[in-house]
Amino acid sequence: MKKIYLILLVLGLTVMPSALVAQNGINSPYSRYGFGILADRSMGFNKGMAGVAQGFRDGQIVNVSNPASFSAVDSITALFDFGLSLYNGNYKMGELQQNAKNSSFDYLAFHFRAARHLGVAVGILPYSNIRYSFSSSSTKVEGSDGTTTSTTYDGDGGLHQAFLGIGWQPLKTLSIGANVGYLYGDYSHLTTASFSDENVYSNIRGYSASLSTYTLDFGLQYRYRINKKDNITFGFTYGLGHDIDNRARRFTRKVNSSLQSTSSDTTTLVSAFQFPVSFAGGVAFSRSNKWQVGADFELQKWADCRFPTSFDEDGADVFVSRKGLLNDRMKITLGGVYVPDEFDRNYFKRIQYKAGAYYSKSYANADLTGLLSDKPYEFGISAGVSLPIDNKNAWRIRSRINITAQWIHTDIPYVDSAAYKQTGNISKQTLQENYLKLCIGLTFSEIWFQKWLVQ
Repeated sequence: MKKIYLILLVLGLTVMPSALVAQNGINSPYSRYGFGILADRSMGFNKGMAGVAQGFRDGQIVNVSNPASFSAVDSITALFDFGLSLYNGNYKMGELQQNAKNSSFDYLAFHFRAARHLGVAVGILPYSNIRYSFSSSSTKVEGSDGTTTSTTYDGDGGLHQAFLGIGWQPLKTLSIGANVGYLYGDYSHLTTASFSDENVYSNIRGYSASLSTYTLDFGLQYRYRINKKDNITFGFTYGLGHDIDNRARRFTRKVNSSLQSTSSDTTTLVSAFQFPVSFAGGVAFSRSNKWQVGADFELQKWADCRFPTSFDEDGADVFVSRKGLLNDRMKITLGGVYVPDEFDRNYFKRIQYKAGAYYSKSYANADLTGLLSDKPYEFGISAGVSLPIDNKNAWRIRSRINITAQWIHTDIPYVDSAAYKQTGNISKQTLQENYLKLCIGLTFSEIWFQKWLVQ
């Protein structure tokens, strides 16, 4: 037992600093839209099932997606759950390709029972990531004597969410819960148009913001016992949408070859953002302690949210916050888990085998012209195992190592807005991204609050 606590302490102290400041490890041109690429919010128990969660409840898992599940933890169990991912990304646009390798912090959570039928969870999750750096090829400036220009695009930042959740079971078949979160982070985007002639000033345009706001999600689960072996559980969650009282800034600068500013201008927007209303529902079917399958549907109403943007209005360059810049996000997930016999003495019979798949319509809109009917989409498949960590001194302890392999594909259509302005022709292009990820999570299940009877 002391060894387990020592390992937990060392890993926790190692992960915590990066959890507070690090970004979800992704390098993607697509992260320049909206709040960036939304993070995978699945935990150790459901990463191998592609994130299906709404109807899953168990006293040995931390299910952040539906806080009603927190009530399933028993009176003497405390769960520590955290995870990391390694990934290789491939980005393809026409004949151009690029590979990137990185790592990411996925989640950190602590879950325990506070009172009879009342479970509590606290933790931190990445919410979104912005990280990219790319440039356009050099082109000749019309009317010049061989002067060329090129544009570079750089972005960095992202959001994180610290949460406190409670789940209460007022009835044997019904549980309700809520997650209260603190969402925080910042972002910056820079676009630099530079010239080969040192006497021509470079133009820099930047966008930045620092955000901090609350999040509030409500969950419900209803479990119906079909017979002695079979159960079905329905799960629902609702996320509260609201205004975010934070400012967005845009600045423009002209700099010389020594990067000294010759002119600058800054515009600030007040209450520039909104957080979306979200809905999710799902069902899970389980038989004995051997297998469980589930399906989820999720909808986030991003199209109704304000977001800052620049556009040309009657020849004037305007910086405003308005709706309609983002798409509603829809996601469908299927997944399941199978274990031969979780209480058998044979180690291999206690291994959990998991698989799942999902399809999603992205919230970010890469088509700035609004001319395409096609929307960005994403799909992925997952498979993994959950390996028990044996403790001969306590048979009730069911700590696990969760290992998951994920393959994710995104397809992002867009129109070259600069070419469209010059020629009026719609030339549809596509940015494709493929990710291969290895996710490793540790779930420590420890006996706390146990009362010993001395006779």
